[in-house]
Amino acid sequence: MKTISYISLFLLFFTSFQAFAQKKDYSFLTDSLKIDEQLEKYKLPGFSVVVFENYKIVYSKQFGVKSANSPEKIDENTAFSTASISKPITALLCFILEEKGLINLNEPIDKSLKRWHLPKSKFTENQAPTWRQFLNHTAGTSQDGFEDHYEGEKIPTLEESLLGKIPRYEKEIEFLFEPGTNWQYSGGGYTIIQMALEDKFNTTIAELAKEYIFAPLGLKHTSMIQPNEKGFLTNIAMVHDKDGKVIKTGLPITPQVGPSGLWSTPTELAKIAIEIQNALRNKNNKVVSHNVAKKMTEVSAFKNAVGGWSYGWQKSFGYNNYDWFACNGSNTGVGGNVMGTMKDGNGFAFLANGEKPNRFPVMGQTQKTILKLMNWKGNFHNEETQEIPSSLKEKLIGTYDDFLYGQKMETKIVEKNNRLYVESAILQHFKGKNENELVYLKNGLFKIIDYPNLLKFEFNDGKVNSVKLSRGSMTNTIKITNKGK
Repeated sequence: MKTISYISLFLLFFTSFQAFAQKKDYSFLTDSLKIDEQLEKYKLPGFSVVVFENYKIVYSKQFGVKSANSPEKIDENTAFSTASISKPITALLCFILEEKGLINLNEPIDKSLKRWHLPKSKFTENQAPTWRQFLNHTAGTSQDGFEDHYEGEKIPTLEESLLGKIPRYEKEIEFLFEPGTNWQYSGGGYTIIQMALEDKFNTTIAELAKEYIFAPLGLKHTSMIQPNEKGFLTNIAMVHDKDGKVIKTGLPITPQVGPSGLWSTPTELAKIAIEIQNALRNKNNKVVSHNVAKKMTEVSAFKNAVGGWSYGWQKSFGYNNYDWFACNGSNTGVGGNVMGTMKDGNGFAFLANGEKPNRFPVMGQTQKTILKLMNWKGNFHNEETQEIPSSLKEKLIGTYDDFLYGQKMETKIVEKNNRLYVESAILQHFKGKNENELVYLKNGLFKIIDYPNLLKFEFNDGKVNSVKLSRGSMTNTIKITNKGK
């Protein structure tokens, strides 16, 4: 019996020792990120960052203060206004409600509206836009973003917002194209989703999100309740202008909650991302089903959709050869980002309470540093490659309109050391380098290292005149102008 006890004790000790030995120290991130120095350099009041790896949060660090008017430090539970990071949360809520049989995302959304109805348009005469089309920005509505309001000001209603009786807009929201035929980012579309949810269920979107997402996940520092409403969070970071001063009351009120009214912390945004990642692998997920996670993160909008879009999530980048779901948020005086890999449970989230010139350099450097130092390596594109024929190389080298994201800037294909590279200001901004190799695949397509879409170049008179982008079964042909070499 003693022998058995000794063996059990040894096994317990050995297992504990292994776990201790394998525990990785992530403190190197603090030294490498150098956030404190950046806060001082860019007059950024505060910053909060979380990194997750293998489906677990492995690093959490907060810097600076909640308000320039107070010495109170930001902590892990300090919530920020997250701006457009609200959209994937609203989308997640809709998919959960659909799975429970409470709504049908393929139905026309106007059936659920009571306080206001969609304006008549020649673009919707033959096709009524569905919930799903509003969720992936293919419904065709205008109104991209909104101005915040503060206590003491007149806070517009949702009806007034959709009627255009708010700053930035002078007319009612309108349709710009036939639903499902194109893509146009629309905060107004998500405002319509909010109204439809509230009209259908006779409660606020804040209550719905709490009941179906936040409470089941145990999120105590995430809410869609606004600063002028009962139950608003108390541990919050105030918004600041470019001079580092608190804007008005410091607490922006956003009546358009669905598109931009979420308050949260990087830790709890990371928990939501990890829940989705667990659901994608159908393991350890508690609230989000495998079916919901798969549906809401799949690329569903491709034509003119800035590289690819799902439902609330942007699918435009392929860092470290992973397929990512991502969303950045940007309101006056506050903003951040959350990104997660579709496999392996890696990613990060950060939020900052300063204006764009103050937070963008810190956010950009943080993202690049994390992606570099964490050394994550996926296998998103692992197709067989072949050498590019010299005659084809010669045809490809040149300067073009941007064919990766459809933005109005130049993109170049250059040769270095007998290899082809794509030089893109967009990739340089987000990746920190402008050396993106163009690789020729055995199937005749091309891929750019760490860009998620495959490419097929079309030629006319020996020059590139179009590029067909593809992701799975989705394709988009872009006509481009060759501006010479």
